[in-house]
Amino acid sequence: MLLICSILILLVFSSAWAEKICLRQIDGEMVYTNLCGKESKKLSTKKTSFEVDSSKKETFKYSKDELEKIVEEKSKLYGVDPKLIKEIIKEESNWNINAVSPKGAMGIMQLMPSTALLLGVKNPYDPIENIDGGIRYMKYLLEKFNGNINLALAAYNAGPNLVESLGRIPNIPETLNYVRRISLRYNGVLPVQSETAKTRKSLPIKAIILSDGTVLYTNREDIYIWSTRQ
Repeated sequence: MLLICSILILLVFSSAWAEKICLRQIDGEMVYTNLCGKESKKLSTKKTSFEVDSSKKETFKYSKDELEKIVEEKSKLYGVDPKLIKEIIKEESNWNINAVSPKGAMGIMQLMPSTALLLGVKNPYDPIENIDGGIRYMKYLLEKFNGNINLALAAYNAGPNLVESLGRIPNIPETLNYVRRISLRYNGVLPVQSETAKTRKSLPIKAIILSDGTVLYTNREDIYIWSTRQ
């Protein structure tokens, strides 16, 4: 009798849970989530404006040694090789904390506005925030591409969705040169453009709690939570 009651309760809760799950496109990826329709808009970042007071660019003064120390500390915290991060910074901004690209990438690790927003970086010209966010983003890319450094670098430059859809380093001169230069400085090996992207397998749906207390059921919690400082 107890077994039958347990099964009935499980079916009721499973049915209620299943009714809430929908498939939505978030940041270019199809994601299972229970935050459907209007309710999910509060988690959307693409339509949110990201503005930084230009005067903030001149309020931070760090020597290269100080910046390298920040990289080493943050890299150790997130389990990423600091040498790789330093080579990315050299390529992205050459250690210029006020760098702005023609496409709008900002700061020492050249975070795009939408990426900075997802990472919880409030002031991309603050090198501590920028480096912290950039390393977390690179860690995410390394995990996404199963530790393949060249594919993660390509994704940092051209975007993870493009690299994942192609299954290789995109045939874009800027991206190819970007990956080649960093790879040569980092490990002295030229990347193979044809190497395939073996991304992680689809994850099971599980429950997590967002910073505002919302209970989220999804197979891609990393889409919602990139920041460890929510």
